[in-house]
Amino acid sequence: LCFAALLREANPSVRAAAGNRHSVFIDGEGRLSSCGTAAQGAEDEDEDEDALPSVLGHGEGVTRLNTPTRLLSTLGDERAVSVSAGGGHSLALTAGGAVWSWGRGGFGRLGHGDGQNRLLPKKVEALVERRVVAVSAGRRHSLARAADGAVLTWGEGGLCCLGHGEDLSNQLLPKKIEMWATGQ
Repeated sequence: LCFAALLREANPSVRAAAGNRHSVFIDGEGRLSSCGTAAQGAEDEDEDEDALPSVLGHGEGVTRLNTPTRLLSTLGDERAVSVSAGGGHSLALTAGGAVWSWGRGGFGRLGHGDGQNRLLPKKVEALVERRVVAVSAGRRHSLARAADGAVLTWGEGGLCCLGHGEDLSNQLLPKKIEMWATGQ
């Protein structure tokens, strides 16, 4: 429904990602839009109900958007080139290789060194020294691939999703997977 609405704007350069209950889009000029709902469902019962933010990235009070609506955040005046939507969070990658995240912060999935929710996109400062070329958001974890070949993961470690061997702890900041440790 909301993807079709964005396409009606006749924007052939649109890129899109589908999350659990939200979608994120990049238009031809690198601006972000989103639609969906922040409503919690039965499969989310293990999440902290008191801390449910808007995964839509539009700030406090925005819990439902029926059509793609442009985010107010400018991503530091950089153009978005890629986006990924996870279970309760999203990641955006800019042309300069910066990563921005927003949504639910539990398990450290946003990469900001804590478990706080973010209602608006925030730059992942732990990655500013790297040129990131790809991002992916899972249900409770995130991944980034750097231009030097390094693969970094963060978020929930208990389900072996992060690739750090016997270390199954949650990673609050991006951590390099040693198997692809060529990038320093």
